[in-house]
Amino acid sequence: MPDSSGAKFRDKTIIVTGSGKEKGLGQGILQRFADEGANCVVSDLTIDGEAEGVAEKLRGRGAKVANIACDVSDAEQCQALVDQAVDAFGAVDVFVNNAGIGFMMKPLLDVVPDDFALVIGVNLNGAFYCTQAAAKAMVKAGNGGRIINIASQAAKTGFPHLPAYVSSKHGMVGLTRASAVELGAHGITVNAICPNHVTTALGAEQNAYFSKLLGFDTVEAYLANMAAKNPMGRPGLPSDTAAACAWLASDEAFYVTGEALNVSGGEEMH
Repeated sequence: MPDSSGAKFRDKTIIVTGSGKEKGLGQGILQRFADEGANCVVSDLTIDGEAEGVAEKLRGRGAKVANIACDVSDAEQCQALVDQAVDAFGAVDVFVNNAGIGFMMKPLLDVVPDDFALVIGVNLNGAFYCTQAAAKAMVKAGNGGRIINIASQAAKTGFPHLPAYVSSKHGMVGLTRASAVELGAHGITVNAICPNHVTTALGAEQNAYFSKLLGFDTVEAYLANMAAKNPMGRPGLPSDTAAACAWLASDEAFYVTGEALNVSGGEEMH
């Protein structure tokens, strides 16, 4: 039966990569799970003062929290992240691949191989390394699990001046489907969430770039145009993505796997 206590993730442990930034998607996801009783692992490239602040706010919501640094482009660090979380809390029940690079905006003809490789290395290779490490721990524990990949509207649609980012997010959907096929037998679901634009710190950089590229006088005019084109009348919020994560991690979504779920206010419909 569904948990009506308001703590349906009590005694469950969630790791979210790229979650050490204030007002980021990762923070929003962890806050939702903290409010529902989960143990939370804050992970980012470094655990700096900002990441410590994210963790402290989660503790203020009643969560047990561990801070673990991880460069997701390094497979050994991804394995260490999972191992340390298991040491801290006994298991990993939900793993969210949220770390990503989206600020490298250049025309296709100007992108150099190192730039392309850097984005793929974090966004796609990192998701693979973390999925593999998390799945090994989940299979060993024998209690199933949830792996959620934060893809993007760019996993469904092409955008200019983002060839590496768009490629990485399309690849993440492929990784989601391939992983779901193999891990279902272990009671592990693997799904992707495809948000539209969310104005995090990364989103703010994209706003500044694309407002100029598309000929808007101000960032505000660009955002107003974006909202006007959305059926729900606004860009996305971290809480929208967090709500989708909470549902996919719940018992109610056990029979949902291999999906790439749009959370876009109707902006993306395929």
